[in-house]
Amino acid sequence: MDHDELGGRVFGCSGGCSDDQVPGASGDPFMTRRTILGAVAGGFVMAAGLAENMAMAEIIPAGAAERPVPTRPRVYTREEWGARRARKPTKIVERMPDRIVVHHTATPNTTNYSLEHAYRLSRDIQRFHMRHRGWNDTGQHLTISRGGHVMEGRDSSLSAILAGRHAIGAQARRHNDHTIGIENEGNYKKAPVPELLWSSLVTVCTWLCAEYQLDPDRAIVGHRDLGDTECPGDALYSRLPELRKSVSARLPRPDGASESNLERMSTSLNPEVADTPTHVPSSVVPSPEILGALPSPGESGG
Repeated sequence: MDHDELGGRVFGCSGGCSDDQVPGASGDPFMTRRTILGAVAGGFVMAAGLAENMAMAEIIPAGAAERPVPTRPRVYTREEWGARRARKPTKIVERMPDRIVVHHTATPNTTNYSLEHAYRLSRDIQRFHMRHRGWNDTGQHLTISRGGHVMEGRDSSLSAILAGRHAIGAQARRHNDHTIGIENEGNYKKAPVPELLWSSLVTVCTWLCAEYQLDPDRAIVGHRDLGDTECPGDALYSRLPELRKSVSARLPRPDGASESNLERMSTSLNPEVADTPTHVPSSVVPSPEILGALPSPGESGG
């Protein structure tokens, strides 16, 4: 698909992102990069004002030894970055996602690492998704700025994570019902990933794997693994094996559990694992020219 420009920024989401467009809302003629957002992490339940944002994350199984408890990242809430109200309430399901989808925003690689910039990025993404894509809200669950700031995306994403539930987003078309999306600011087709962003991405993925009892080797995928897109760019995609390894090294393990035990645990908790394609070779991804010529499949539900 193509890249869509908005105010000098590019929000490209080839391969489709959302299953949720408001009937009659305006939409671009081509499919955009994706529901741009993905950031995950912290805070507590909405009623509690998500006040415990900096506390320790709850661990997978009790009795894990030797490895430290994963730290819950500081997640800036929608209230903090000034989100608009969603058109419709987010659908929350009583199950955990089985995939963590890594995206890039395909926006310019800014050197502005400030929190103010991160807030503006979240507002810009939400505005684009709602106004130009016609979606109910911003698509991704979490967004990470190039300065490493982690922000809540779609409404109720943070409270759902902390409750062990899944907020249906709009970031991986045909896979939104079982995946959680992290939007990483920047274009990583060739450019290296900033260390601040990378560090936060590792922390966020570790936290999510702990909260949802996921095996990082199975759970962490790139957007291109689930659709026809170049997202999250070759440079970031090539580092996903490193990301899985770093997250795995940080996760506590049940006493006496082996890697194969963890894998079986993940599969049993997430029955869709065996049926979901992962690590699709990049050779099957259409070229940008082909992607740009494809019509948008549209969105529905949400």
